[in-house]
Amino acid sequence: MNIQTERNFRLMQGNEAVVEGAIAAGVRFFAGYPITPSTEILEKFAVRLPQVGGMFIQMEDELGSLAAVLGASLGGAKAMTATSGPGLALMTENISLAIEAEIPCVVVDVQRMGPAIGMIFTTQGDMMTAKWATPGGNEIIALTPSSVNETYELTIRAVNLSERFRVPVILLSDAYLGHMREKVKVVDYDHVERADRPKPTVPPSQYLSFDADEAGVPAMADIGSEYHLVITPYLHNKAGIYGPSVEERSFLLRRLHNKILAHLDEILMNEEVMLDDAQIAIFAYGITARAAKVAVRAARAEGIRVGLFRPITVWPFPQEAVKQVARRVTKVIVVEMNFGQLVGEVERACRGNVEVHLVSQDNGLLITPDKVLRAIKEAC
Repeated sequence: MNIQTERNFRLMQGNEAVVEGAIAAGVRFFAGYPITPSTEILEKFAVRLPQVGGMFIQMEDELGSLAAVLGASLGGAKAMTATSGPGLALMTENISLAIEAEIPCVVVDVQRMGPAIGMIFTTQGDMMTAKWATPGGNEIIALTPSSVNETYELTIRAVNLSERFRVPVILLSDAYLGHMREKVKVVDYDHVERADRPKPTVPPSQYLSFDADEAGVPAMADIGSEYHLVITPYLHNKAGIYGPSVEERSFLLRRLHNKILAHLDEILMNEEVMLDDAQIAIFAYGITARAAKVAVRAARAEGIRVGLFRPITVWPFPQEAVKQVARRVTKVIVVEMNFGQLVGEVERACRGNVEVHLVSQDNGLLITPDKVLRAIKEAC
């Protein structure tokens, strides 16, 4: 390895990787409130953003934090916040506003045990919260990394997806992943691929705040520019006017869904390991997938034909990919660090055509490869 290549690698904590990935993606505004196990993200942003010409502000709570992020985004900045489960619960109203008003932003959730304040131990207990906590049942994008390097990469991707589709994107980390340290390949700043929100190309007099392009995404003017940008928490027509007809509000809601669902090829990411000839498939995500991958390799060493399906994009759920895997195997084992959340989505995708078993644990400790391996052998 030459000296130049060595310089591209850094030892980072998972929470630090969020900050460096965000800055590489062009984030220049962060507002947050300290909450373990995400506080290092806030602390690191406080140091790093002034160094790159950005702005950091500590708010009075999580509600104000995301409100400030939305305001900065409306002003043209790439903006984000970070929290844990209790803070995410407080942010859901503004996440819903970001969905409806199509305001790009990123929310990092470094998950901890609940309910309520819970305890500062690891979990994957916010998977359904990320999708269903907001009113209306709207589509959202959520990503979940399984390593510190992937945390860095997926933070960049989260920012890009939020800008490309004008949506909030949630990055679902966890207490262990946020605090562990691993080698990260840092991309040279000039070579980072960055997406930007679509900008108006029509004269200001012809601009409508929610007149979407072929992809279903409206051009977004910056507040304070020569364009008159209308933002409302109510259902609206293309001009942003409240109280549209049945046809107009139906059109809006369908567009908000379809601008995500019609572009799954751009949004969905999965990893498949040894599934070509597998009879048993393990479905695992985030840090739990690491234990599952070790267990799969150990089972293979004993002649058991098992493979791993790891969703990296968890929302929208990769239903078609799971369905295709289910057609090739006889059993699916879902491994989750909760009492069973995405297992219901797996069962829905499998449609009763294959046995689905759950291996769950929610005591603040990581699921071990031995536990997964025992489940594999019991399923044989």
